[in-house]
Amino acid sequence: MTDFTDEELALDPHFADQFEQGFRPTCQLYLISPPSIDDAFVGQLAAACDGGKVAAFQLRLKGLDEDAIARAAEPLQRLCADREIAFIINDSATLAHRLGADGVHLGQGDGDPRLARTLLGPKVQIGVTCHDSRHLAMEAGEAGADYVAFGAFYPTTTKPTSHRPDPSILGWWTTLFELPCVAIGGITADNAAPLVAAGADFLAVSGAVWNCAKGPQAGVAAFADVLRSRFDEA
Repeated sequence: MTDFTDEELALDPHFADQFEQGFRPTCQLYLISPPSIDDAFVGQLAAACDGGKVAAFQLRLKGLDEDAIARAAEPLQRLCADREIAFIINDSATLAHRLGADGVHLGQGDGDPRLARTLLGPKVQIGVTCHDSRHLAMEAGEAGADYVAFGAFYPTTTKPTSHRPDPSILGWWTTLFELPCVAIGGITADNAAPLVAAGADFLAVSGAVWNCAKGPQAGVAAFADVLRSRFDEA
């Protein structure tokens, strides 16, 4: 196998600029739950959804067993169904199958997307964390993922991170592949514009909404202008 230096493998930050960009829909919001929730959280989620269009909601509750997550999921999944928001379970294809969720998001240690597809069938969305790796993203696409996620683009307290991709990876991906990509990690309304401009199809956000001083409705509403900015620049 040929060894390449980090410099030789580095992505040209202007790669996407060399090509005429095809049409991609407006960037959309992908909400991720806070690390822990209580019974009142369903009201917070409803308020967030009142703030603007939310395409997907991921329930991510580390440290709880699947029975506890399933109990927490019931009212949230019902709310998402009423609002036509994709309800995504983090990490566990078996729990996604048990709940009849709209999708599952798999980290690199959370199982093979091919096995998840066999279990969940063709209609359930499967997303895969790819960090800052073009190779992992291509592998996920070949394995049948419905979207790939890159990040963390910015420092975040939501989860430990050791990868910090350049936004150009989003432009590289959307130039070459139709499969949607999600930008994740420390994203706020103030720092999201470069990610939208680079080509993110979805912005995955958590703390910027749930920790918003004016409440989750205002937290979502704050993203409205930046989500439209791709077309504003066209």
